[in-house]
Amino acid sequence: MVAIPAASRRLTPLLLACLAATWFVWGSTYLAIKFALADLPPFLMMSSRFLLAGGLLLAFALVRGAAWPTAREWRNAAIVGTLMLGGGMGGTAYAELTLGSGIVVAFIAITPLLMVLASLPFGDRPARGELVGIVVGLVGVIMLVRGAGFRSSPFGLLCMLLATSGWTLGSVLSQKRLPLAAGAAGYASEMICGGAAQLVFALLAGESIPAHVGPAAGAAWAYLVVFGSLVAFNAYMYLLGRAPVALATSYTYVNPVIALLLGVSIGGEVVSGWEWLSAGVVLAGVVLVLFARR
Repeated sequence: MVAIPAASRRLTPLLLACLAATWFVWGSTYLAIKFALADLPPFLMMSSRFLLAGGLLLAFALVRGAAWPTAREWRNAAIVGTLMLGGGMGGTAYAELTLGSGIVVAFIAITPLLMVLASLPFGDRPARGELVGIVVGLVGVIMLVRGAGFRSSPFGLLCMLLATSGWTLGSVLSQKRLPLAAGAAGYASEMICGGAAQLVFALLAGESIPAHVGPAAGAAWAYLVVFGSLVAFNAYMYLLGRAPVALATSYTYVNPVIALLLGVSIGGEVVSGWEWLSAGVVLAGVVLVLFARR
């Protein structure tokens, strides 16, 4: 397990700003994806988002004197980027074709539970409190997938299973086995590789560039590039490298609340009482895991 320096465990202003970005910005990006999907196909939308953001960030890093990533670091970025962005974010966008953004992000709340399980092969053994949290969280997931939203879209459920699995595996590998280049160059290389993987997926899915993109979809896409990619994603990667994993993944129990509220109030989505209850049980399991790991 990667050791986090003691000095990095303090909640510095920069760490707090990164937490705010992953909590509130990412909580709103799921509704932005929903708006962008009105005119843009999912993989092309996500590919262009990350290729542009990654290219801008890499250029900025090189101008600031950062070293070009080595061949091994590019290889690591290709693996992690394909899993986290190609599968994780691409699968999420595909799921939102048939599922509400609030329900999607409520399902993503199981990520910390999956990360605990995915860390087992690397020698990380969960504490008793974490095991209790995992059981509670999984009960919540079973309740959630039995709700009206997932029952009406088995395809959306499959996409979310693949998306959360890819994001989890990529996050764990980036911490344990596949380090990226230092700083912004590493984050940029991952976005470029992830965007390239999504472009391949777009070609395989037969997606094409739309003839017209409305102002709402265009604004949502721009928001995803600037805030969802350049700001929030880089904040998450910073947290993964400098904070305990429980803190880095704490966005998962804030995002569902924000996404559900935005989806209902702005997106006009309908969330049943059962789905609200299910999301609450999932979040309770996540909180138990995070407190046990702390």
